[in-house]
Amino acid sequence: MSFTTIIVSMIFILNTALAIMIIFLERRNVNSIWMWVLVLTLIPLAGFFLYIIFGRNLSKSKLFRWDEESYHLVKELVSTQLTSLRQNEIDIRDPAIQKYKDFIIMNLSNNAALLTQNNKVKVYSDGSEKFNALLDDINNATKHIHILYYIIRNDELGNKLADALAEQARKGIEVRVLYDDLGSRSLSKAFIHKIKSAGGEIEAFFPPRIPLINLTINFRNHRKLVVIDGEIGYIGGFNVGDEYLGLHEKFGYWRDTHLRIMGEAVNNIQTRFIQDWNQAARKELTVKDYRMSFTKQFGQCGIQIVSSGPDSQLEQIKKAYIKIILSAKEYVYIQSPYFIPDESLLDALKIACFSGLDVRIMIPNKPDHPFVYWATYSNIGELLKIGAKVYIYENGFLHCKTIVSDNKIASVGTANIDVRSFRLNFEVNAFLYSTEEVTELKNLFHEDMTHSTQLTLEQYEMRSKKIRFKESVSRLFSPIL
Repeated sequence: MSFTTIIVSMIFILNTALAIMIIFLERRNVNSIWMWVLVLTLIPLAGFFLYIIFGRNLSKSKLFRWDEESYHLVKELVSTQLTSLRQNEIDIRDPAIQKYKDFIIMNLSNNAALLTQNNKVKVYSDGSEKFNALLDDINNATKHIHILYYIIRNDELGNKLADALAEQARKGIEVRVLYDDLGSRSLSKAFIHKIKSAGGEIEAFFPPRIPLINLTINFRNHRKLVVIDGEIGYIGGFNVGDEYLGLHEKFGYWRDTHLRIMGEAVNNIQTRFIQDWNQAARKELTVKDYRMSFTKQFGQCGIQIVSSGPDSQLEQIKKAYIKIILSAKEYVYIQSPYFIPDESLLDALKIACFSGLDVRIMIPNKPDHPFVYWATYSNIGELLKIGAKVYIYENGFLHCKTIVSDNKIASVGTANIDVRSFRLNFEVNAFLYSTEEVTELKNLFHEDMTHSTQLTLEQYEMRSKKIRFKESVSRLFSPIL
C-alpha cells in the first residue's frame, strides 16, 4: 500500500468519524449538521481543520460559576417572582407590563431574568453622547467600575477610557475591565499595563492557549456592559473605538443604540458581569457582595436582562425575539446590521406579515462583512414578497440591534439576527416594558427612516445575476456563519 493511499484512507476515516460524531453525539440544529457534513465531504482535510476552529460545541460546558450563597439567593428571588406573577400578586406599575406577563414568565423560567420596575432609562443613539456620559459617570464613581466590551481599540477613545479608569484606580476605586481576546486583539500591552500599574484589574475572555494565536473563532464574548457603583448600568451595541464616534472613513457616521440605566435592573447587569468576570479571572467575585438595595424611586420602566450563549441550547434571546413578533398586534420594527434568521424566526416574521402586521426591517447600506451581507439580502427578499417593508440606512453604518413593538415592548442589546448571535456568541439584551421608553425607540426608528431608502420588491427583483449568485452561495453557508 502506497504512502498516498495510507494518507487518503486516514483522512477518510477521520472525516467519517467526525461526521458520525456531529450527527449522533452533538445536539445541533439540523441545518448546521448537514452544512458541516457537506463541508467535510467536499473539502475533507480543510474541512476537518475548519471544524476544529469553527465547529466545536460548548453546550455541555459549565463555564459560569456561582458561589453557593449567591446561587441560592438568585434562585429564591426567581422562584418568588414566578409565584407572584402566576398568582397575579405582583405590583404592576406601568399598564404596558401587564400584557406581557407570559413573556416575563418565559424569560424568568429559561434564563432567571428577574423583572425589575424601579428603573430610569436614557437612550443613546450617538456614540459621542454615549461615551461623554460614560466618561462622566466613570469620573464620578466612588466605589467600583466594572467594564465588559467585545472590542476595545488602542486608539484615541480607547486610551481616553484607559486614562479615566487608571485615574480612578489610583484613588482606590475598584476598577475591573474584561475584554474579548479576539475582538480586542489589537489591544496593546501598554493599555493593559496602564490599568494594572494604577491598581486596576484587567482580564481577557477566552485567551489563546498558544500566545498570539487564538483559534477559538467562535464562542466570543460579544457583550457590552458597564456597571458603576452598582447604581448605573450601560448595555447596548457600542464598542470602544474611534469608529463608534463616526471617525472611520470607511463607515462614516456610526448609528447604534445604547441604554444608560439607573435602578434595580443594574443588579442584574452586575450579576451578568460578575459571572463573566469569574470565568476569566483568577480572583472570583461574589454576586451578593455587589447587590444593591434601592430605596430611591428612579422610574417605572420594566426591564429584564436576558443572556444567551453557546453554553446553553435554549437560545434564550432568539426565543424572546420570536415571542415579541408573535405577540405583536400592530407593528414590529427591527434594526440589525446582519439579518440571517433561522427557519423559526423567519417563520414568525412571515406569520406577522400574513396577519397584516406592519413589519419593517432596517439594514445598513454597506457591509462590514460582505459574505454575511449577501446572506442578509437573500433573507430580505423573502419577506419583501409577502409584504414586509425594508429600509436601507444611508447615513453611515447601522449597527444597532433593536426590536420595537406596539409602543409597549422593545429589546436593545448585543444580539444580531443571525446564527452567530443565537448559538455561537455570548450575548445580552435588555427587554423593556414601558410606554415612554418604547415610544422613544419607535420615534428613533422613524427618524432613521428619513435617512434611509426603501427597498421595493420591484427593485429587488431587478438585481443582477452576479448579486443573485452571491446570495445563493452566502445563503448556503448561512447555518454556520
